[in-house]
Amino acid sequence: MSIELSKKHLNLSPSMTLSIAAKAAEMKAQGNDVIGFGVGEPDFNTPQHIIDKAIEAMDKGLTGYTAASGTPELKKAICNKLQKDNGLEYSPNQIIVSNGAKHSIYNALQAICNPGDEVIIGIPYWVSYPELVKMADGEPVYIEGKEENEFKMTPESIKKKITPKTKAILLNSPGNPTGTVYTKEELRAIAELMAEHNIIIISDEIYEKLIYGEEPHVSVASFNEKIKDLTIVVNGLSKGYAMTGWRIGYTASNKEIAKVMGNIQSHATSNPNTMAQYASVEALEGDQSSIEEMKVEFNKRRQFMVKRINEIKGVSCIEPQGAFYVMMNIKELKGRTLAGKKVNNSIEIAEMILEKTQVALVPGIAFGSDDYLRLSYANSLENIKTGLNRIDDFLSKELE
Repeated sequence: MSIELSKKHLNLSPSMTLSIAAKAAEMKAQGNDVIGFGVGEPDFNTPQHIIDKAIEAMDKGLTGYTAASGTPELKKAICNKLQKDNGLEYSPNQIIVSNGAKHSIYNALQAICNPGDEVIIGIPYWVSYPELVKMADGEPVYIEGKEENEFKMTPESIKKKITPKTKAILLNSPGNPTGTVYTKEELRAIAELMAEHNIIIISDEIYEKLIYGEEPHVSVASFNEKIKDLTIVVNGLSKGYAMTGWRIGYTASNKEIAKVMGNIQSHATSNPNTMAQYASVEALEGDQSSIEEMKVEFNKRRQFMVKRINEIKGVSCIEPQGAFYVMMNIKELKGRTLAGKKVNNSIEIAEMILEKTQVALVPGIAFGSDDYLRLSYANSLENIKTGLNRIDDFLSKELE
């Protein structure tokens, strides 16, 4: 093509998991019994009372545009939720409702970044964080989280990366892909460091409802007014309410940032899905029992998956405290010969496992961590047992 395209967007990295996903889809289409551990959404349907509210809205003719940043009813419900669950007081003009939490993070970075601004990201990271920063003309700055420290960033590791160009830090707790949950004390220490240097915190709390250990979820914005003013809280309905396809996320921030994000969204997309907004009011204000039911089932799977992985030769994992992912350590497999072929990285190992066991995993390099494969336990316990048995059988024979 002779036309010069956007240099900024040509520089975006394609998904490193596409080849695995494409191969798995091809094998399934050929009739193979492929078990996928790559899914990033609950394997539960949206609760019926939430679906009914969307149908009711459509039956009433509530199918037109809403205010670009969300309906007053949903913004009020979000404010009530933030006060009740997180001890955070916001007014509706500080809430921007978007097309999912990813869109919310996009808005946040577009609103705060200028060319060359640095945004600190922990490794392993959710696959879209670096690309969203680049799309906002920012520069991702990485901190590697150690497995022995549950993959967490520390104030000491963060301090080493702060420069005059540091604009923000992305915090994700509970985290994807690690399931990491930061403690209140850990969050407070990071928040105080950010306040000292006047650095914005983008706090991705989309997995807030999915915590299994004793550690409660704490929003970093809740410590004091200065930290709250520096924080953009990101959340949504996708994970906790099994509403991934409804595409409703939101931010809570100071009024100045919210105004800029609202202006960006008004021109880029206008309002998020109208019927989904009415359904989301019901999700936040209606029966909450489905969350606990989902957590109980996820917890069973989590405990089984962790125990079973640690019984398999050549791999291991630590126990995640939130979300629905496990990072499986594959350091012992790198550089080995499996099925007559040397495998050097997480992509080659994932491809080998898919080919030989028909189990699809996500290569850790997609999250900046080549020593791991990510497994999701948003899958039936039966599939989890079968898939891990297949991996065990394969590796046991190859590593004899």
